[in-house]
Amino acid sequence: MGLAEPGGPDHTSGQATDLIPRYRSERTSRPVTDTIPITDRPIRWGIIGTGKIAHHFANGLKAVPDADLVAVGSRAQATADAFGDEFGVPRRHPTYLELVEDPDVDVVYVSTPHQDHRESTLLCLDAGKPVLCEKPFAINAGEARDMVETARGRGVFLMEAMWTRFRPTMVKVRELIAEGAIGEPRFVSANIGWKSDFDPLFRLYNPDLGGGALLDGGVYPVSFASMVLGPPSLVTGVASLGETGVDEQEAIALAHPSGAVASLGVTIQASPISIGLILGTEGRIEIHHDWHRPEGLTWTRYSGEPQTFEYPQTDGNGYQYEAIEVGRCLREGLLESPVMPLDESLTIMETMDALRKQWGVRYPMESAISS
Repeated sequence: MGLAEPGGPDHTSGQATDLIPRYRSERTSRPVTDTIPITDRPIRWGIIGTGKIAHHFANGLKAVPDADLVAVGSRAQATADAFGDEFGVPRRHPTYLELVEDPDVDVVYVSTPHQDHRESTLLCLDAGKPVLCEKPFAINAGEARDMVETARGRGVFLMEAMWTRFRPTMVKVRELIAEGAIGEPRFVSANIGWKSDFDPLFRLYNPDLGGGALLDGGVYPVSFASMVLGPPSLVTGVASLGETGVDEQEAIALAHPSGAVASLGVTIQASPISIGLILGTEGRIEIHHDWHRPEGLTWTRYSGEPQTFEYPQTDGNGYQYEAIEVGRCLREGLLESPVMPLDESLTIMETMDALRKQWGVRYPMESAISS
């Protein structure tokens, strides 16, 4: 499978700053031309959806000093009111449409289930509302492409909510790689998983809800490998499918044009020790358990002693960092985040599409899986 577009790692210049792959796009970080950046007041957030992840984000938002949660949209007034009571949200809407039409909302966090991400995001974008959309970005690359093209066509900010990428530990990872602290990255290893009790109606096992280990958990290591190595040129893997037809665990291998490789594991049948590892030509980085919500790393040069960097979560729950990035982008008038660019989110979805196609995993709402 060819996934070299868009962009890719550049290992020809020898400069340390080229050791991190760039998803280059003329649109990434381009200032919005028809929107005045928000500079003189807090960013006013609205949330679509009232489930578990919406609660996590709302709690994280409390740790953002220049952000206010002003509105929530649900499919029923009762659930909007219950969420509003819990988090002190003044504006409670019984429909998503009323939320996106609320003039006091600057940006919307989409926390709906996987299969509703596209519809919810397009609703916001059509109303001119910037969007932070929960991962996975969509069910498949075709849906994600609709979202990206709409955002770009309308000149509205859009970003995938890959919260791991914005945590201080991951910021340090990118700094170390950019500085050449481990030389050229050559190998990435990461696994993620948890033991989930089987219930055919539960979202993890229900194909009607975009169930399976890959979209819910596997997106983390796939995104991690993408951050370090760029888009893969070869994607392969094996999966164990459950009785509902969704993938319950998998081993994934990615190859890159530079010759670098990634080995990734995902399961909802067991609870592994979750460690992220990056091996370079001159050193390595080990991201401590749980690497997808990291609080520290150990950097070792092959010629030196290990150095540990700790970033304990003393304030908030970790979800505040993605909100801080969105706020920064809106204040600077950016269409996309350079940390989580839309071209990269598309490539991640293409990678997961390619894996599901190999395994024969297709959801009822899909007419086809892109490759």
